[in-house]
Amino acid sequence: MTSFREHMVTAADGTRLYAREYGAAGGLTPAVCLPGLTRNARDFETIAPWLAASRRVVALDFRGRGNSGRADPATYRPDQEVADTLAVLDQLGVERFAIIGTSRGGIAAMVMAARALPRMAGVLFNDIGPRIEAEGLLRIRGYLGADPQFAGWDEAVAALKSVNPGFPGLAEADWLAFARRVYREVEGKPRADYDPALAVNFPSADDITAGKVPELWPLFDMLAALPCLVLRGAHSDLLSDQTVAEMQARHPRLAAATIARRGHVPFLDEADSRAAITGWLAAVDSATATPAPPAGSPAGTAPAA
Repeated sequence: MTSFREHMVTAADGTRLYAREYGAAGGLTPAVCLPGLTRNARDFETIAPWLAASRRVVALDFRGRGNSGRADPATYRPDQEVADTLAVLDQLGVERFAIIGTSRGGIAAMVMAARALPRMAGVLFNDIGPRIEAEGLLRIRGYLGADPQFAGWDEAVAALKSVNPGFPGLAEADWLAFARRVYREVEGKPRADYDPALAVNFPSADDITAGKVPELWPLFDMLAALPCLVLRGAHSDLLSDQTVAEMQARHPRLAAATIARRGHVPFLDEADSRAAITGWLAAVDSATATPAPPAGSPAGTAPAA
């Protein structure tokens, strides 16, 4: 795996934030990789070395995940994660960038549009959109907040399989690599690598079932001038084909690809994923201007997936 540099940045409230940096400044548009709700910077080991051949890559651990510090659970929100991301990028001297947002990271990208749109060169939505399906949210709600104790990596892989449906035919070696990106090792045993208090701000099962999870179309619409890409796992329970179609209808510069044999979320190293990402990055790198957000644009309220 390509080597990376590690950084720790202190947020305004004192929380320590971890980031990995691959590649070097001076290449093509930097890529900023934002992970899913319970994921971390390791999630992008599948793609960061490939990207770093042509550009600088920064992959973050949101607060409460991975090597970043635990914090007040009330701050485990997309708006705070956007503020943290911008603090890290300011510290590293990254001014304009494209975002690769996996699940929660894609939500953060939409929230960022209301705060830092002129700095954004494009967005890749990895199995996420402005509308999130109740089925997927209820699945996540079912395991979020637990702190499972595993005797070894075989148990960790089995647990991962049970909460990540939609990956038919995935080799055991790939499941193990997946598990090692998700879990950390403590005294030789795998453990969840996030603060269980993340569950505090996640929608309740009752709210999910009642359809009280907000949609982010106003924020998504702010990205209409940027080259964007949405990847959907063919078996995803979080992002529907209907939502992808509506995203395309509303966004003239949005490309879309369905990734076979994947649920939530694609790993980004699949051949179809890389082909789509290559095309998206070409559009990002050739873009010459990004408009500022229109005055009075609504910031919206972000769901927590």
